[in-house]
Amino acid sequence: LDAAYEHTRTYARECILARRLVERGVRFVELTIPMVDGYQRWDAHGGLVKNHGDNARAIDQPIAGLLLDLKQRGLLDETLVVWAGEFGRTPFAQGGDGRDHNEFGFSVWLAGGGVRGGMTYGETDEWGYKATVNKLEMHDLHATILHLLGLDHTQLTFRFGGRDIRLTDVYGEVVRGILA
Repeated sequence: LDAAYEHTRTYARECILARRLVERGVRFVELTIPMVDGYQRWDAHGGLVKNHGDNARAIDQPIAGLLLDLKQRGLLDETLVVWAGEFGRTPFAQGGDGRDHNEFGFSVWLAGGGVRGGMTYGETDEWGYKATVNKLEMHDLHATILHLLGLDHTQLTFRFGGRDIRLTDVYGEVVRGILA
């Protein structure tokens, strides 16, 4: 809360609020990184080094503090923390100093709530462009999150076009290798 960088202070306040909401029984909390110096958060088609550096500086200590707070209060084991975006960045430059969207290989991390800690699951090719080992799809991530929330994703359907469709489509599988 007393960080020199204003965006770190902003995100720290959001993390404290999230922890307080969890302490009071709120079942879902979403945090979004604050707008940093006019950037579109992590969407760096230009100025990537400054953009990602500023964003990382804004969230690094606060998110670590949130995990520590939850652990110290005995809440991390029952709270699933998911840090994700909808895509990654390509490993090659776009227009000089930016990167384009990359849906073929990117990072998501999970903590607490039944996830095995201290591990990496999956790898990309040598350029960081596409997943090559333990490749997952979003349906798998969704199935795993639903499993960790105590729900059987295969039983969650909605009616569309005259048929029942699973939320995780026909592809989603629980990623057992990351479960505690």
